[in-house]
Amino acid sequence: MSETAGTVFVGDSITASGRWDEWFPEDRTRNLGVGGDTTDAVIARLDEVVALQPDTIVLLIGTNDLAWRRSAEHIVRNIETILVTLRKALPGAQLLVQSVMPREAAYADTIKDVNRHLWQFASTVRAQYLDLWPVLAGPDGAIDPDCSDDSLHLTDRGYEAWLSELRGALETLHDVPPTSRPILLPKEHMRHRH
Repeated sequence: MSETAGTVFVGDSITASGRWDEWFPEDRTRNLGVGGDTTDAVIARLDEVVALQPDTIVLLIGTNDLAWRRSAEHIVRNIETILVTLRKALPGAQLLVQSVMPREAAYADTIKDVNRHLWQFASTVRAQYLDLWPVLAGPDGAIDPDCSDDSLHLTDRGYEAWLSELRGALETLHDVPPTSRPILLPKEHMRHRH
């Protein structure tokens, strides 16, 4: 019998460092976070995700693309490709795409641009969108220093902030059919872009 998973977490080192079994003990989790991964790298290993036949896929990817000076367009196009590929291969799975997390303030405009496109695109592939910007970003658009020591990786406080949003999003996701409306968490800050 092939190995299956309930909830698969796909991403880079931020996902890889998550204690998903501990945080979601009922969900038969699998951690497919790989340190240093870019959107291109995730596309290259989507077969691994599909092979697990998960009920739910939680995606967080894109911040390492910024370090490689990839454009917002490149990141958005690749994440859209990931979501389309997963939706075709796993038509019954629940998909949750998370906003790219803030990092140094210099990246804020690019990240906001990426996230706005992901928010708009998610519902076209029956994916839910979870906006993490409000709980992680400081007023200047940089990641809150309480949440990260290096403006990229999360501290324990950063994971707590992420989980405070992710738990509710997954509960909502598991209680609704995949064709329902996306979780629209980006409220005021999406309308008042600076």
